[in-house]
Amino acid sequence: MNESGAARVRVSIDGQAVEVDAGTTVAAALVLAGARSGTRVSVGGEPRAALCGMGVCQECRVTIDGRAHALACQTLCRDGQTVRTEKADPR
Repeated sequence: MNESGAARVRVSIDGQAVEVDAGTTVAAALVLAGARSGTRVSVGGEPRAALCGMGVCQECRVTIDGRAHALACQTLCRDGQTVRTEKADPR
């Protein structure tokens, strides 16, 4: 728990352990982990990251627990969750 009493969860982002408050989206955890250059690249090679924050643009797609193309902005972090960005796991 943090100072305010909120429960904490630990997730792995591209092999890096990150601890966040329960209820944090994967997109927010990515920012907290320093994934500022995006989570994937476009067909043209441009970095992509969360844009709309509500799942419409689908720019925040990552692999979560082996499920490809999950929307980071719509997925809450769970304890033990594994998140892989395209940059770390190109397919």
